[in-house]
Amino acid sequence: MTAEALPAIAALHRRFLFDYPFEAARQLEAIDVGEAVDLLAAVPPNAAARTWQALAADVAAATVLRAPDALARHLLSETDPSQAAAVLAQLEDEARVRLLGLLIPQVAAELQGLLLYPAESAGRIMDPRVTPVRSDATVAEALTRLRSVRRKTLRELFVVDSEGRLSGRIEIQELAVAEEDTPLRELTRPLIATVRDIDPREDVASILQRHPITELPVINQAGRLVGVIRQAALVSAIEQESSIDIQRMVGVSGDERATSTSFYAVKKRLPWLQINLLTAFLAAAVVGLFEGLIAQFTALAVLLPVVAGQSGNAGAQALAVTMRGLALREISLRHWPQMLGKEAWAGLANGVAVAATTALGVYLWSRSLGLVLVIVIAMVFSMVIAGLSGALVPILLQRFGQDPATASSIILTTVTDVFGFFTFLGTATLFASMLPQ
Repeated sequence: MTAEALPAIAALHRRFLFDYPFEAARQLEAIDVGEAVDLLAAVPPNAAARTWQALAADVAAATVLRAPDALARHLLSETDPSQAAAVLAQLEDEARVRLLGLLIPQVAAELQGLLLYPAESAGRIMDPRVTPVRSDATVAEALTRLRSVRRKTLRELFVVDSEGRLSGRIEIQELAVAEEDTPLRELTRPLIATVRDIDPREDVASILQRHPITELPVINQAGRLVGVIRQAALVSAIEQESSIDIQRMVGVSGDERATSTSFYAVKKRLPWLQINLLTAFLAAAVVGLFEGLIAQFTALAVLLPVVAGQSGNAGAQALAVTMRGLALREISLRHWPQMLGKEAWAGLANGVAVAATTALGVYLWSRSLGLVLVIVIAMVFSMVIAGLSGALVPILLQRFGQDPATASSIILTTVTDVFGFFTFLGTATLFASMLPQ
């Protein structure tokens, strides 16, 4: 090669990296990291940056880690911040701190902010160490890439297109038995599910419940693969989400843990206890309206908790089914007429069945047909109302932008108690002449 040809070759390198970054990135991914660093260092920084941000995140991380400080500073400062953050997430803490120290404070702060996903997001529980393969690569190239990362826990590879966007998956077993010159696009299967890095943990739990998967790919706003949520994290996400919903349904903050201090527990629980106290006074006020009737017919005081308890249980059942439907996106706000119709019929059928059993017990206890008639009517009406309330309360809370898991049970308890007491005692007032003294 003559000395006159060297400038022309260098110019071709620059134009190739600048005009065809994705093709250049594929070539760099196939060579040694040290050689890739030398090639990037030999071209203008703007051309190097265009190709570097097109690299797979793990290759880009290895490259910037071995790059000279000036080149590393330029690569991290001039590329898309979300892509630079995805690369930094691949590194150990010590290496990440060193590279951030090379940057001006404003850029470093921006990248640190992007590295800190919201507490309840998919990005917080994902593993950013991913090894994607390109759809236009061959089986031999993919196997070479796998051997270079030496990760034994991989069960499938995720496939990206020429611009780095997630496009499919390949089972490791299929890759191992395929011919080496087979293009990966021929082995690529559709994705079962994906989640965005800023999506809430509830979405992760919902996907796990709907799909039997062990690895859930995580993408950013541009559709690029930024991480994967593995089986242990998936199971942990659904367990935490379930336990948080249980706490919220009884007015306990999702942030409280078994090891939290007494002061923290009081601070989180007391406001809901005070609200519950107000609702209890409301139910007591309804009973107070019929104080004279209860004093005249003491049997009503004995049977009052029976009606309230059964309506409360019926409402809790409807609430649990509706909450699960909302969480899993089986239903949405527009499904409220179907939910109300279903719960009305279910409440009526259950109310009649329970009322029949209750009527037998009350008659054997009191020998009063009047008391039987009162409790049968009250039981049927209160259980229908409870079913409707259990379906409607969480839907209305979500409609007005509130978390249905937080306040549904307290509101439902109030509704079932108030309507249960009023139905029972109001019916007793109508049939007072038939009640035993």
